[in-house]
Amino acid sequence: MEVFPITEYNQYVIGDNLELLKGVADNSIDLIYFDPPYNTGRNFFDFNDKFKCIQDYIDFIKLRVIESHRCLNSNGNIVIHIEPRISHHFRVICDEVFGMNNFNNEIVWQTGGNAKNKYQLNRFHDTIISYSKKGKGKFNPVYFPYDAEYRTKSNVKFCDHHKKEYVTTAVHNSQPDVNPRMNLRYEWKGHEKQWYVSQTKMQELDQDQRLEYNAKGVPRIKRFLDEMDGIPLRDVWCDINNTQASEKLNYATQKPVKLLERILQLYTNEGDVCLDIFAGSGTLGRACIQQKRNYLLFDINQKGSDLFHTSIR
Repeated sequence: MEVFPITEYNQYVIGDNLELLKGVADNSIDLIYFDPPYNTGRNFFDFNDKFKCIQDYIDFIKLRVIESHRCLNSNGNIVIHIEPRISHHFRVICDEVFGMNNFNNEIVWQTGGNAKNKYQLNRFHDTIISYSKKGKGKFNPVYFPYDAEYRTKSNVKFCDHHKKEYVTTAVHNSQPDVNPRMNLRYEWKGHEKQWYVSQTKMQELDQDQRLEYNAKGVPRIKRFLDEMDGIPLRDVWCDINNTQASEKLNYATQKPVKLLERILQLYTNEGDVCLDIFAGSGTLGRACIQQKRNYLLFDINQKGSDLFHTSIR
């Protein structure tokens, strides 16, 4: 098969994704996301998810991961959406191609489902793994506002002096001999400890009423909520539902746009180029349009392209 260079973005290209990848320039893509076949042995009609043997499946995936690595720029990331039954194969492949030290996260996405199973626990999640091409890839932390649960668990208080809500954190090291810092060991109001701040800084905090003392007179630092980032997004996602009826496009295994929007928010910036080599109904493309990213979609199935273009008109 003759390889044609892919030089334009924001398009859905039909063909064998391995051959299409060969037409993508080196170091030209910011994010590669894909939700590949899972080798379930099922015919989904939109695609047949069956391989002769597990080795054929591993070889099929590995060739595409190798090409994906070549296409990513030095700050780029690959994000692969799979299920727990096969996730270990992808970790082994990506450890070999990208390097173990370039592993970012294994994300658990709660998918739901209440089907009965007499022989094992029901699968209630999908697995999403992320690797950077080189060292620290592009990453934008996501934070959520402090909610009622956080305020209760963290014992949020109100500072009458500063008129702000706050929580407290320790200002001394409870295990000073594990990480000794002799320059931070001094006496403060009758307590000899290894502190996290210098004596000068401690005096400034005390004068600014940024210290709260317990019954024994040991201080803790006040951290005002409006100076903090918020509750960080962690690697278990329970707040994004499965694809809802309003966005379903009659395509098997379609993923929700909100899920892809979050992935884009974490691993890309506006104007970046994002590639999905198993594009299906084009969910990544729709998310890119919403998030002002450029997209490139590959799939062998014409139906996916037709559904995508209909959905964005």
